[in-house]
Amino acid sequence: MLSHEDNELLCRVGRGTPMGNLMRQYWIPALPSAEFPNPDCPPKRMMLLGENLVMFRDSRGRMGALAEACPHRGASLYFGRNEECGLRCAYHGWKFDIHGNCLDLPSEEGLKKEHFEANLKARAYPCRDVNHMVWVYLGPRKTPPPLPLFEVLTLPPEHVAQPNIMMEEANWLQNIEGDLDSAHLDWVHRRLEEHSPKPEKGVRGFWNPEAPKPPKLEIVPTEYGAYYSARRRLTNRDDWHRINQFIFPFHTMITSGDGKVGLRSFVPLDDGHAMLIHQIADPVEPLPPGAGEAFANRFDEIGGYIERTHDPRSYFMTRYNKRNDYGRDLQVQEKLMFCGIPFVVNLQDRAMTELMCNERGEAIYDRTQEHLTSSDAMIIAVRKQLLDAVKKLRDTSEVPANVDDVALDKVRPVTLRLPIDADWKSASELARRAVAGNPSAAEVPRP
Repeated sequence: MLSHEDNELLCRVGRGTPMGNLMRQYWIPALPSAEFPNPDCPPKRMMLLGENLVMFRDSRGRMGALAEACPHRGASLYFGRNEECGLRCAYHGWKFDIHGNCLDLPSEEGLKKEHFEANLKARAYPCRDVNHMVWVYLGPRKTPPPLPLFEVLTLPPEHVAQPNIMMEEANWLQNIEGDLDSAHLDWVHRRLEEHSPKPEKGVRGFWNPEAPKPPKLEIVPTEYGAYYSARRRLTNRDDWHRINQFIFPFHTMITSGDGKVGLRSFVPLDDGHAMLIHQIADPVEPLPPGAGEAFANRFDEIGGYIERTHDPRSYFMTRYNKRNDYGRDLQVQEKLMFCGIPFVVNLQDRAMTELMCNERGEAIYDRTQEHLTSSDAMIIAVRKQLLDAVKKLRDTSEVPANVDDVALDKVRPVTLRLPIDADWKSASELARRAVAGNPSAAEVPRP
């Protein structure tokens, strides 16, 4: 378990908090490029790490992200006019470009106007529009660090799917910890029998002949985060290793066994909401026509998303959510699946984490109350890596190595079938490297 102080240290992400400061060292995926289809299209409100932003594509097609409050008297720039390479506030006409420069200040004249236009700036954050996603840098550096070298950012666009996104009404840490927990596959994602048919909604579910025996975990801390093997015994001759990655500050790579590579990012909007942004790519060949769009729209079979409001926390909120028990079907739970919530992307996982609360009712679990076991080894290791990184930045201003050495991000998850007691780290070494043109290792135990 964690102390109350360490739990707060890891969970709070606002400006000036230790974890918020750590996350601000990195580029952060924000919204899909498709949200800004044309130059001068309407701006969008957004929230990242507790900060209210307005994002827009200017007349030259460049992406910008400004603090939502106009520097004049705090009116929302969301209502501004996006025109002629800038965003003009609807209140008094002050206009700012993507760099925050004041292009026009019509409420003043003469030398005062020239002075203000030359010296006044809106808070602006650099943006990069790459492979269907807009990334934002919220950090303190005048020159941002390099963009990460994740394969979804470096492969040709036709190899990369559009992002699949799901809003999660819980603190980012409990969401990502669910992704790092291999033992739960044999329970919440399990079909009841080896030959159970697929439910009407969602995928068929996992089947592990060893269940309920838990997987054996072995953890390897790294400069960029950590990776681990969850080993399951298949026969008296071989083991199945699921080797997954955690990458600072909030990314995972979870093996799917389909030959694709991918990135899953648990991006905090605030302390109680995070987006799970998932992109996949084929490292060998372009995706088939329509495959990228189909991946992005995987929630369509459960009704897609609710209608958005003005609040960014309503973005990508699935129609199945905690207000309707996530579409739980008790007939499916009785006959087909261990859990009756449809196994659609991370919907089942979300049901497990969103109701975890502290004494104030916030969706931040009080980890002083938990009881961890050996199956939680990866979660324990990642918490330690995060705490070490947060405290090192706070106390010495030292950032994790992969902030600047982005080559460390060139890794993959792996699923391998190996002989019993094989040296899985050596056997998977090449497969864990992200090399363009090399297929992803995806040996799975059974259909």
